[in-house]
Amino acid sequence: MNFHIITLFPNSFDSYINESILARAIKSKKIKIKFYNPRDFADNKRQVDDKPYGGGPGMVIKAEPVIKAIKKAKGKDTKSKIIFLSPSGKQFDNLYAKKIAKGYKNIIIIAGHYEGIDARVKKIFKTEDITVGPYVLTGGELPAMLMVDVITRQIEGVLGDIQSLEENRNASPEVYTRPESFKYKNKNYKVPKVLLSGNHKEIEEWRKSKNK
Repeated sequence: MNFHIITLFPNSFDSYINESILARAIKSKKIKIKFYNPRDFADNKRQVDDKPYGGGPGMVIKAEPVIKAIKKAKGKDTKSKIIFLSPSGKQFDNLYAKKIAKGYKNIIIIAGHYEGIDARVKKIFKTEDITVGPYVLTGGELPAMLMVDVITRQIEGVLGDIQSLEENRNASPEVYTRPESFKYKNKNYKVPKVLLSGNHKEIEEWRKSKNK
């Protein structure tokens, strides 16, 4: 799968994609992540934004550099999924991630900044407005990272075992490992007895109860 991310700040992704599962997925060629900076497609690289028509605070990213970046990302693929990150978009979740992972090989994520991107970009391309939560962030870089992470997890072979997906099993919000008991400030903290019982039916029931 190929992720094409349009952003003014591609370097902000480095520390995250070069670690852990995403780094392994890139190394094993399960995914590729490419960045397209609108500045590289602007006539004046120092100015890719301007004041909004109608007045108001902040600056709006110009349409033309973003349009050129999208065209570069799309190439000849007419089935690319183009996602426009927006606080007012459809809520992103695991079901959406699974749908995207199964249905597309090329995903273009447009990460806005400042007061947003000229709305004419969405009129030219068939984009889908997506949000990662009921809040407003400084830019679309963090949501783009989040989406890449969640979608990548849905790709077969990335986690080694598809059963590792927490959303596919009765994962409990409470998990424990060794030691079985330890003391902190004169109080003993022990692993729940049911997890030590070896009774898988009772363990599943305990996990279900913790998810209520």
